[in-house]
Amino acid sequence: MLPDLTQYMWILWLVLALLFVIVELLTLEFTFLMLAAGSLIGGLGVNLLGGPWWLQIGAAAALSAILLFTIRPLLLRTLHRGAEPARTNVDALYGMGARVLAPFVDGYGSVKLDNGETWTAKLAPTAPPTLEVGARVNVVAVLGATVEVATDPPERNPHDG
Repeated sequence: MLPDLTQYMWILWLVLALLFVIVELLTLEFTFLMLAAGSLIGGLGVNLLGGPWWLQIGAAAALSAILLFTIRPLLLRTLHRGAEPARTNVDALYGMGARVLAPFVDGYGSVKLDNGETWTAKLAPTAPPTLEVGARVNVVAVLGATVEVATDPPERNPHDG
């Protein structure tokens, strides 16, 4: 005769919670932390109180959902309070420094941005008509595959609010 495996459910809840905590340490978004808390408090808690397996699963699922939709947003808001959103893609280029790689002819040349990328560049109207190779410039606009550069301090990104 097979043993009743439901008496070992407490081990399953501990392993599941540990697995969720490990995944949370890799993602750092509080999702799996809420699932771990639901497993421990809901699943293991009902198990230790002698509840049936279906009630354990239901309590773990319900508590996890409640934590995901109530506590997690509060934690994320608190974590990101006061932090300026990271600029990415084209927005990250505004204000970036660069070095002139090729002399400008008819207002167009080549620059190497501080992030290592080489771009075709156009002189901004405020820039001097000629720039020597190696001169420092700043990106003031992105025009498709061309950056507009100037020697004066970087202007504000028109996409920033």
